[in-house]
Amino acid sequence: MSELDKKLGNGIEKAQASNKPITDLSEGSFFKQLLGFWVTFKAQFKKPNTVQYPEERPDIHPRFHGRHQLNRYEDGLEKCVGCELCAWACPADAILVEGADNTDQERFSPGERYGKVYQINYLRCIFCGLCIEACPTRALTMTNEFELADTTRSKLIFEKEDLLAPLRQGMLQPPHPLAQGATKDDYYKNRITGVNEVAKDA
Repeated sequence: MSELDKKLGNGIEKAQASNKPITDLSEGSFFKQLLGFWVTFKAQFKKPNTVQYPEERPDIHPRFHGRHQLNRYEDGLEKCVGCELCAWACPADAILVEGADNTDQERFSPGERYGKVYQINYLRCIFCGLCIEACPTRALTMTNEFELADTTRSKLIFEKEDLLAPLRQGMLQPPHPLAQGATKDDYYKNRITGVNEVAKDA
């Protein structure tokens, strides 16, 4: 009999032995069986982890990686400059960016360019956050929103309008010119505090 046949035979014998009913009714055997219920017994006194979702909302960590958001400056101009670094950094190829040039008549961001087309495919996104690290202007961040399920696949491809942060009080809807007396550096150094409001360094 070969070595392989011996191993197969031993395996079959062990499998058959495991299916046999317990015949050892001695006191020692009883306590061994009772020991198997110890995990179940301990669990009866633990607080259950069940959350009555969605009636009860779970606590979300502040740095949770949820849905993305395209941020704005305090006067409403977009922070995205259409550099496409986020798309290059994405390991899942989930981001599509197409930049366009700003003009004096139509300005969407303080730089030379802005993100004309911005898409994130949440069917591909793995929420790793590499796109956030790659963004040079902090235009892209991640929110705590995690409820992204929908009825069709097409609704999980978010367009720029779905990702842009809402306009807060005092902001103007782009396109509009730079704040009066402000330069591009003022925007990049976060000196813009509102429409035509520039905080100068002390």
